[in-house]
This record gives sequence, C-alpha cells and structure tokens, in this order.
Amino acid sequence: MKKTIQIFMLLLVSSLAASTAYAQVSIGLSVRIAPPALPVYTQPPCPVDGYLWTPGYWAYADDGGYYWVPGVWVAPPRVGFLWTPGYWGYDGAIYVFHQGYWGRHIGFYGGVNYGYGYGGAGYVGGRWAGNSFQYNTAVVNVNNTVVHNTYINKTVINNNVTINNNRTSFNGPGGVNAQARPEELAAAREQHVQPTNDQINHQQVAGKDHNQFASANNGRPATAAMNRVGGNHFNTEGRRARVSTPDGTNNNTDRNNPAQANNNPENHANANQDNANKNASSANQPAKAPHQWQTANNPNAGNTRQPAQNQQHNNMARAPRQLVRHPAPGRPHANPRPQEHEKHR
Repeated sequence: MKKTIQIFMLLLVSSLAASTAYAQVSIGLSVRIAPPALPVYTQPPCPVDGYLWTPGYWAYADDGGYYWVPGVWVAPPRVGFLWTPGYWGYDGAIYVFHQGYWGRHIGFYGGVNYGYGYGGAGYVGGRWAGNSFQYNTAVVNVNNTVVHNTYINKTVINNNVTINNNRTSFNGPGGVNAQARPEELAAAREQHVQPTNDQINHQQVAGKDHNQFASANNGRPATAAMNRVGGNHFNTEGRRARVSTPDGTNNNTDRNNPAQANNNPENHANANQDNANKNASSANQPAKAPHQWQTANNPNAGNTRQPAQNQQHNNMARAPRQLVRHPAPGRPHANPRPQEHEKHR
C-alpha cells in the first residue's frame, strides 16, 4: 500500500511538472501598459555564414516593466527555416504578447516594422537556396570576409509594402492596423519550432541588465543589438556599448569601434540623416551602417512617447494578469516572459 501511494505521488508530481512546462508554452503574458516605441538602431554585420537575423523587441518583467531584448544574429534550428518575430497585440483593454517561432514560411507578426527585412509583412532580407542561406545586402549587413552567399535586390525596398510608417511597437487600436494575410494564416498552421536555447538565454540575460529597462533608458537601450548571442554589444549608433558586469559596474564604451556595415552603397545612401551630418563633420570617422529608418520618411522618429490614445493605459499601475492563449500547432511559448529595427526600405 505504501508503495502504491509513493508511485501515485510520483505520477502526480510528474503530471504537475508536465502541466507547468505546457503552461510556459501556451500562456501569453498580458499587461495594461503599452510597450515603448521601437528604438532606431544599426544592425551589426552577420558574423557567420548561415546565421539569420532576429529583430529586437520589448519584453516585459513583473518586477521592472518593459526591457529591450537586443536584435541578434542566431543559428536557425533547421535548414530551410525562417524566423517569424513575436509581437504585442492590443485589443482595447490589454496588451498580449504573441510568441515568435521558426518555420518554413513567415507568419503574421502584427504588421510591426522591425526593419532589416521585416517591413511589417514577410521577409526580404534573404532566402534559402538548397542548404545555403543567401543574404540580400540591399537590406541586411554582412561581414563580407566570411559571408559570400549574397545578392542585391533593390526592388524590394520600393516594392515591399510597409504597413507601419513609424516606430509603433504593437498591433491594434492606436498602433499598427494590420490583419493577417491568407499566406500568413497558412504559415501559422505549418510545423513550427520554438525559440532556440540561445534565443531564450539571450532574453534572460537582457532581463537581468538594468540598462535594458525602459524605466532606466527612456526607450533608448544601452545595448540595442548584438552580432551573436553572448557576443559584442552595440548601442543604437552601432558603437560598442557599455555592458554591466556582475559587480554592477560598467565597462568603457569603445567610441572608436562602430559596427562595420557591408560596402553596399545603397546602405550608405539611405543612412539616417543624423549620421550623415556626423560623418560630414568628421572625415576620419569610419563608415557607419545604416539606421533602420529614414528620418525624412518617419515623422515620429524623434518621438519615443507612446500614442496619446494609450496614455490612459500607461497610467494604470495595475498588476499584469495572464491569459491562457493556445497558439497555432507547433507555435510554443518557450518562456513565461514575453519575447518580442533598419529603416523603411
């Protein structure tokens, strides 16, 4: 009898553990405060042939609010798979984060313009050709000394319909007004793979860095992007960023080591106007990679405030609550925290 009870208790514990794991996959975090505007930042060049770009996003922590998870180059889990970014959706009452996933086709990511190929719908930063990934250097930055599978397709810059013309970071009232297209709905029904362990660790490290929280950086994160998980940190201007050490101190920013872009003249022709002015005044500065949007085409580029329509939600200091959201098959949520830029091309 005693053995029977022990076996029953073991099965019960195993069942609870499995339920917890499933909850981490299926529960989407929801809050009543709008995420900050997406920061404008420079994409570091791809450091390894075969790595794919995953754009930065605002995640949320109960004990600190929104924090920025830097954009980063990562290894895909399988050949032929592409990354569909996560996004925040607003239904008029709460903001719910929809987890990103890997799959053979790009799904719906809220119409949010994350930049560098992710203009609000689909992805134009590259393509798979057999077992090799080819990079469109009209859109993304690569290290030409190690990445040779490249092509230039400038037509996507003009032909790619950009749904979001500003830095709005969420879908719904007051944000991006976009609906999933038929091909995106079809992609949602395909086989998906959850974020990789590197991606999960990348978010967790960002959540431990005080400088990444919007409450500390006013929407301008200390580290906006990284060349790889655990690699070099870059600020919004593409320069080496300050990195917090375990003792709470910061190292020195390397102001003379910006992230180097590829030599595609289109990148420099479309560079952010602020960078153009800086380069004009300093002939000895190295060339800078393009920012994510052209200021001329972005009337809200200097405004990091959230839409006025959502100010009332921002002032509501209510504790976040969770909603059980069952994603499309194979589209798991690997972490109970949310996971969620290039110029308009």
